[in-house]
Amino acid sequence: MNSQTTALASQRADHRAEDLQHVFDRLFLRDYNTCLRGGGVEPLYLPADAASAPHRVIFREDYFASALHEVAHWCIAGPRRRQLLDYGYWYLPDGRDTRQQRHFEQAEAGPQALECLFSAACGCPFRPSADNLAAPERDSNRFAAAIFVRLREYCERGLPARAERFRRALCQLYGTDPGLDAANFPVERWR
Repeated sequence: MNSQTTALASQRADHRAEDLQHVFDRLFLRDYNTCLRGGGVEPLYLPADAASAPHRVIFREDYFASALHEVAHWCIAGPRRRQLLDYGYWYLPDGRDTRQQRHFEQAEAGPQALECLFSAACGCPFRPSADNLAAPERDSNRFAAAIFVRLREYCERGLPARAERFRRALCQLYGTDPGLDAANFPVERWR
């Protein structure tokens, strides 16, 4: 292994979800009264209420990719949505029919595009998640293409402010700078 490969391997071994929690909390706890927490059986967004504060972005178990994905959803949600349980979105578990799966993929293209940018900032690979292992038939190329279209739009127009703030902090933490150029994110690597 050359020194660059060794550095990348050690960097990947150091990807810990708790580091993402520290970065997120440092950036957003005070300004947005929102924290990132692992340990969830399922991902969930819990708005603060009289009994519990702050707002909580909960990711599955201690999964690094789940944390990045849930932060992406939070970065897209506007002020009204951030007052609603799970941002007021619907969710159907594994077993969605073809129409339901298409609806899911349309809703997920934006968050997964941000997740891809966050993954690159961490120096780790991104894999699209259709989150439906029991799907009767699925065109993963179509979903990957939809994610790439959203990623390209983010690269051309810029990220939402909170997403860019988080991405820059990840680049600083992991010593990366993938830039916002869609050419840096070849969709062929996602398969």
